[in-house]
Amino acid sequence: MKVAGIEVGDRPLILAPMEDVTNPPFRKFCKKYGADWLYSEFVSADALVRSVNKSLKKLTIDETERPVTIQIYGRFIDSMVEAAKIVEEVRPDFIDINFGCPVKRVAQKGAGAGMLKDIPLMVEMTRQIVQAVKIPVTAKTWDCEHIIIEDIAERLQDVGIQALAIHGRTRSQMYSGEADWEPIARVKNNPRIKIPILGNGDITSPEKAKEAFERYGVDGVMIGRATIGHPWIFKQIRHYFETGELLPDLSVKEQIEVIKEQILLSV
Repeated sequence: MKVAGIEVGDRPLILAPMEDVTNPPFRKFCKKYGADWLYSEFVSADALVRSVNKSLKKLTIDETERPVTIQIYGRFIDSMVEAAKIVEEVRPDFIDINFGCPVKRVAQKGAGAGMLKDIPLMVEMTRQIVQAVKIPVTAKTWDCEHIIIEDIAERLQDVGIQALAIHGRTRSQMYSGEADWEPIARVKNNPRIKIPILGNGDITSPEKAKEAFERYGVDGVMIGRATIGHPWIFKQIRHYFETGELLPDLSVKEQIEVIKEQILLSV
């Protein structure tokens, strides 16, 4: 499958953006074990504009990671546009807009999932970012109470995003309960939607990944928390797709070697 002309793999398995998790050493292991498309940690637009060193370091990418996305979040259009231009300079394959982070320190300030309270602002922000950069722009969001996710998807598509990832939970759920993939399927099955739709939420096994593609029809599957301490899940899923067999976990010895190498890379 291609997104904006960039090859992201057949039935792509995607590493979801996670704060303090999807840094370069962790991304390296996910890529090694078969992730087709990598996302960075989410990065504060305000911090990028202020040249905060910790945030600037999050823009580090390696050629071996491609295709790779850097995700940004923020409340104000001007700072988000400026941040997108800063990100463009390090040449990721995609810039992603975080419209889904439910963490209080982000959402209560009107960023991340907090943007779902002001859909016109969300759409206008997306439009201006798309116009400001030459790199393809994507977005990631959650389902949300009292809104129609199909309408949001259409409006974001209409202002130029190249793919949309949807987490099948509401902002109030945080990460509790079970993800509901029906809203994701409704977006995918909407005849007006022409861009790839990526599904996220509770993909913890090869069987669930297969169901996401076959039952809900998504174009790609995004995997988050199930990769923590288990980056070889991508290899296990791909093997299951190709053979119908379940691969065992790495041996304890192999896992220790992975941990040692990740620690050395992190240092």
